[in-house]
Amino acid sequence: MKKSTLSQRKDDHLDIVLAAGKPSHSVDPGWSSLRFEHCALPELDLNQVDLGTSLFGISLRAPLLISSMTGGAERARFINQHLAEAAQALGIAMGVGSQRVSLRGGHDQGLTGELRRLAPDVPLLGNLGAAQLREADGLDLACRAVDSLQADALIIHLNPLQEAVQPEGDRDWRGILERIEALATRLPVPLLVKEVGAGISPSVARALCDAGVTMIDIAGAGGTSWAAVEAERAESAADRAVAMAFSDWGIPTAHCLLAVRRAVPEVGLIASGGVRNGIDAAKAIRLGADVVGQAAGVLSAAITSTEAAMEHFEVIVRQLRIACFCTGSSNLAQLRRARLLPTSLTPP
Repeated sequence: MKKSTLSQRKDDHLDIVLAAGKPSHSVDPGWSSLRFEHCALPELDLNQVDLGTSLFGISLRAPLLISSMTGGAERARFINQHLAEAAQALGIAMGVGSQRVSLRGGHDQGLTGELRRLAPDVPLLGNLGAAQLREADGLDLACRAVDSLQADALIIHLNPLQEAVQPEGDRDWRGILERIEALATRLPVPLLVKEVGAGISPSVARALCDAGVTMIDIAGAGGTSWAAVEAERAESAADRAVAMAFSDWGIPTAHCLLAVRRAVPEVGLIASGGVRNGIDAAKAIRLGADVVGQAAGVLSAAITSTEAAMEHFEVIVRQLRIACFCTGSSNLAQLRRARLLPTSLTPP
C-alpha cells in the first residue's frame, strides 16, 4: 500500500532520529549546571525508597512518562505495542505520537483501543497537533483522538518552529489559543499542552493555564532538535540552511522548568527535553516537575522489543532511586526539598 505524504514524513522522522549522530541540540539542557549535595549518611534502606506518584488520579510506580514520538509511521504499530507493554509492566505513563494520520487516513498504525488493552492500568495519553485545531472539525478530531484510544487525557502539541521550517508545514497559527480554550471546555478528559523541543515560556504557560489547560509538558531545548530533523529532510540547500539556523533554538529545559514552575505554581508540569538518565530525572523533580518524560532515548530499544524498552526504563528507575538514596530522600516529596549546591539555577 502506498504511503501517504504525512505517513512518509513520519517515517522519515523515525529514520533520522534513529540514525547515528541523530540531530540533538548541542545546547546543554541545563542539568549539568545542577549538582545535588551528597548525603554520606542517608539513614535509609535503598530498597524502601518510594518513587510512587500519580497522574490524573492513576497510580504510577515511578514518575516517568514515555513521551510522544511515533505518530503516523507504519512501523509505529510495533513500537507502540512494545511501549504500551513496557509501561504496563513498569507502572509508568505513556503518551502516543500524533494521531492525525491515524484519524485522517484510516490507517491506524496501532493507535487504537488495542493499546488500552495492553496498558489497562496506567495513564494513556492521546495526541494531536495544535494546528489541527484550526480545521473546521478540529475539536471533533480531538475528541475522536481520545475516544479511539480510550485515553485518560489528551496532549495538544505545539511545534511552530518545526512547522515553519517544513516546506509543507502549517504556518497560520492565529486563533489557536482560543481553540485550546474551547477544547478544554468540551473535552471529557484532562487537557495537556506540550512543546516538542523548544520549550514553553512563562507567559505562554500562564496563558495556557488561564485557558483551562490541566498540565503542561515544557519539552525544552536539549534533546532532539526538530529543526535539525527537518534540515535532514530538506530537498534544497536553501531549505536546509533555513532549518539548520534554528537547530539550537529554544529555552534549555532546566531553565524553562524553573521559570514555568515559578510562573504557574498551581499547574502540573512534565519535564522533557534532554532527560538522559535517572539523575537528570531527579534534578527535574527537584526543580518542580511532577513527572519526567523521555522519547528519543528509548526509541531504539522500543523498536527491538518490549523487554528492551523495559530494560531501558528499569535503568532510569534504578538511577532515580539511587539519587534519592544519596540525597537522603525517602520519597519524591523529600527529593523536592533535597539540597543543591549553589548555582544560578538554584530555586529559593
